[in-house]
Amino acid sequence: MNSVLIQNAKIINENRSFLGSVLVEGDKIAAVYEGGAPESLSVAQVIDATGKLLLPGAIDDQVHFREPGLTHKGDIASESRAAVAGGVTTFMDMPNTKPQTTTLADLEWKFQRAAETSAANYSFFFGGTNENINEIRCLDRSRVPGLKLFLGSSTGNMLVDQKDSLERIFGEAGMLIAIHAEKEEIIKQNKVYYTNLYGNDLDISFHSKIRSAEACYASSSEAVELATRLNSRLHILHLSTAKELTLLNNTLPLKQKKITGEVCVHHLWFHEGDYERLGNRIKWNPSIKTLADRTALREAVKTNLIDIVATDHAPHLLSEKEGNCLTAASGGPFVQHSLLAMLELAKDGYFTYEKVVEKMAHMPAELFRIDRRGYIRPGYYADLVLIDPQQTWIVTKDNLLYKCGWSPIEGEVLHHAVWKTFVNGLLAYDNGFVNNEIHGMEVKYKIDEE
Repeated sequence: MNSVLIQNAKIINENRSFLGSVLVEGDKIAAVYEGGAPESLSVAQVIDATGKLLLPGAIDDQVHFREPGLTHKGDIASESRAAVAGGVTTFMDMPNTKPQTTTLADLEWKFQRAAETSAANYSFFFGGTNENINEIRCLDRSRVPGLKLFLGSSTGNMLVDQKDSLERIFGEAGMLIAIHAEKEEIIKQNKVYYTNLYGNDLDISFHSKIRSAEACYASSSEAVELATRLNSRLHILHLSTAKELTLLNNTLPLKQKKITGEVCVHHLWFHEGDYERLGNRIKWNPSIKTLADRTALREAVKTNLIDIVATDHAPHLLSEKEGNCLTAASGGPFVQHSLLAMLELAKDGYFTYEKVVEKMAHMPAELFRIDRRGYIRPGYYADLVLIDPQQTWIVTKDNLLYKCGWSPIEGEVLHHAVWKTFVNGLLAYDNGFVNNEIHGMEVKYKIDEE
């Protein structure tokens, strides 16, 4: 059994920071010591982490790793390598691949593929459609984080827009329902309005006008009404507006919440004033919105209106990002830089280190009821990240691991760097290098807490 002692680190865990050491034996954390470890310990390896931060690995509940069917721009192997390089040790992949993950057979294919190729721990959302309630009923709840519904534009038949289907899913799914919430009718109306005024060649500045705050709130509020009436667990993905925050509650502990919310790093980092500088590189659905929206979202993270921070990592080739507001692909890569971007915001005073760890590790583990991950605790899996808080570097194409080969934050100067990442006690990333021999594990969920 491998044994590793990480000593003299500043440990950020459970809303406190302290100088300490962590003993890893096999794939688990064996002990956490405040200060130094006992001198009598006998271990195979000692890592002196003086001056470093030690965090639990980040858990990203929303990624699109593009496999199967879209692997020209990303796959489980490439994007999970980027994840561990960024301190993300667990991911939950979304179902809009080709084929879509809307059958048990296609879900099982993803699990098998990840077991073969993923550097990080892995899990997969199951996709709901207007027609697949029978497949949903057969899901093993201990293996999936939840059901994903697209309530706005999607591909193929993944747009769930039939009232009876929504009622049946919310009423019968018996599991967390995660939603992409944009009102399709409002988006279509806005598109007609602006193309009638300005023609079809609309630049990127129209994106947040077409995929508007009103479209987001209308869809989110309808989903909240449905979930409240049918007593469902609803998780609103990638919140992007101040108004949607009125649908959330921060007076209850997370375990008692039936309605929860996520914000993505790009909605905390950018605002619509950045469209002029970055163009289609920051075209996402939901759209990047106003500075006031960004300010409200940042505040909501601090006050716990928003429960978790994720990425919606969705790589496209730059050639696919070309075109106008109506034709350029929406989405971008972020999983290699999400934790570092949040630590950068903490350095600038927007958050504390403790809040970053809470929203990117502790709360995802609690919200999805993940088995023994998300904390630095004895008996938990040793998913750990060592951060150098003194290293200044620039994001460039040369240090990207995304298969698509670009980042929306290229040229940004960061003041933290991932030094080492452990996945289940094994060193998956070490100072610039990914260990291709390390594979993650399938994530398990505690269904007895439902």
